[in-house]
Formats: sequence, structure tokens, C-alpha cells
Amino acid sequence: MRPVLADVYAAAQVIAGVADRTPLVPSPYMSGIAGGEFLLKLENMQPIGAFKLRGALNAVAGAQNAAGVTCCSTGNHGRGVAYAARARGLRAVICMSELVPQAKVDGIRALGAEVRIIGRSQDAAQAEAERLVAEDGLTEISPFDDPLVIAGQGTIGLELMAARPDLETLLIPLSGGGLAAGVALAAKTIKPDLRVIGISMDRGAAMYESLRAGHPVDVEEVPSLADSLGGGIGMANRLSFAMCRDLLDDVVLVTEEEIYRAMQVLYYEDRIVAEGACVVGIAAVLSGKVLPQGPTATIITGRNLDMAMFTRVVTGQDVILGDKVIKGKTYGT
Repeated sequence: MRPVLADVYAAAQVIAGVADRTPLVPSPYMSGIAGGEFLLKLENMQPIGAFKLRGALNAVAGAQNAAGVTCCSTGNHGRGVAYAARARGLRAVICMSELVPQAKVDGIRALGAEVRIIGRSQDAAQAEAERLVAEDGLTEISPFDDPLVIAGQGTIGLELMAARPDLETLLIPLSGGGLAAGVALAAKTIKPDLRVIGISMDRGAAMYESLRAGHPVDVEEVPSLADSLGGGIGMANRLSFAMCRDLLDDVVLVTEEEIYRAMQVLYYEDRIVAEGACVVGIAAVLSGKVLPQGPTATIITGRNLDMAMFTRVVTGQDVILGDKVIKGKTYGT
């Protein structure tokens, strides 16, 4: 079941013409901070505004004879599955928790999918997806623990290495591990000495805690500026945990305050609107938690964010995340 490089190349053929190659652009400001070239892979430019389209297209293509598809999602995977299912005329039911921003829920409904809001954790949403498989005969497409999804996300690694074979450090936002596993598989198979680091937020980082424990563990899911990185990795994880364990050179956590600052930097210095999950690699460098070695790239994973929250961040206002308050700070002060 574990995908190999040939599966990533096959996925590239499946998604061609829909989830096309995205730009890889330098960030002059971050290059100055990093002390060397710092590049941004702009997956926020995909048709659904997020990298998740790659894996969803590849996986839905493999489920075309099903009664329909379902998934548990923090937003972007559901959007990708909805987009891919609509293109193939399949029913799609997307299960999400109450913590998913309304903007992401609305975006999925706009693509014609059914949305089920279940509980306040991804575990509850996952249980509903499993019920739909058992009772309605739908095919589940995991956001991260599916070989076709992992291979689809891995096409980013192919593009990165084709464009910049001299890359030495790659910073990947880390949640359930589908993106990190796929990209690391492709990039490190092509260039084994590439340094690949997973980056997550320091509250509710399921893959980090699981890697530290040596097996999948449950974590409490809490509100975060990096909401796309929330949720567990599944106690019966088959693929992404082992692949991240074997392929990542390190995992680093950043605080909400560091994510806040990085969102401002990406907006004011590079003029890019992006989710908090996208900037964790930038936050890790700005905070000194990662010291880049040679040409470095990170993935700007999506733009499907709560614009009211984003406006509060870029205008330097306080942000409330459950019981946590991030004190605002005007950029440049």
C-alpha cells in the first residue's frame, strides 16, 4: 500500500490539466532573513485555492465506480474532494467539525457537495464519514492516510526538484502528514540528502506528539490561526505516520504569536493572502527555530481563510482563539 516514486509520477498524469504546476517564486525579504535564497511554492494559486486538489483528484479518479465519496476534512481537503467529485458526476458528502471556519464550509457547499457538521473535533467528523461508508456505500477518501492522496500531494515534490534541483532545505506544513509524506517521498527519492522539516503549531500538533510517542496518539483539538493543521492522524493510521517517521529529518513547532507575525510578513513583504497554516515554515525561520542551509523552499498551501480574522491579523488587532488571546501588534513596530 505504501506509495513509491512511480505512483507520484502516475498521479502527475492523472491531475495534469486541472491541478497544474504552480509558481515557485523567491521571497526577497525572507531570503535576507535566511541568509540565502528562500522560495515560496504557491499552492494557493490552485483552482480551489489549496494544494489539496492534487490528492483529491488522484483519489477520486480511483473511486469513479463508487456510489459517491465522503471524507473528514478541516476544509481544504473537502473542497478538493467536492471539486473532483463534481467533475466526475459523483455524490460527495464532506464531514467537518464545528471548529472549521464558515468560509471553508461555504466554499464546499458552493461546489455542490453535501456538508455534515459533526461535533467539535475531527474524530467526531471522522466517525460520521465511517458511518456513511458502512450505511450508504460511499467510498472514503482520507485527507492524509490514503496512498492515492499521498501520491497526489507528492507531485509538488516532483515540481520542486525539477525547478530547483539545488534545493537543500524544504519546510513543509505538517498536520495529518499526507502532504509531508508525499512531498518528502518524491523529493528525497530524487535527492536523498535533501533536508526536509515538518512544521506545525504548538497546540494540538497530532503528528508531532505521535512521532514523539512512537505511535499514533490522540490530542485535544483547539482553535488556531493554523486551523488547517488541526485534527488527529487516526489511531489506525496505516501510511502517513510511518512515512513521516522515516522521511522527515525533524519536526518543529511554532507558537500562535509566531504564526501571527509570519502572516503579516507574507502579506506586507510578499503581498500574499494566505492561511495561517501556510506560514508555519516562515514562522520557524523568523523565530530562529530553523536555520536554513542553502537554497530553501516552503509551501504556501492555501488561501481559503476567514477574511475577518485575516484582516484582524494584518491590521495588528487582538485575535481571540478559544481561551487564548493573541495581543495585536502593528506590522513594522
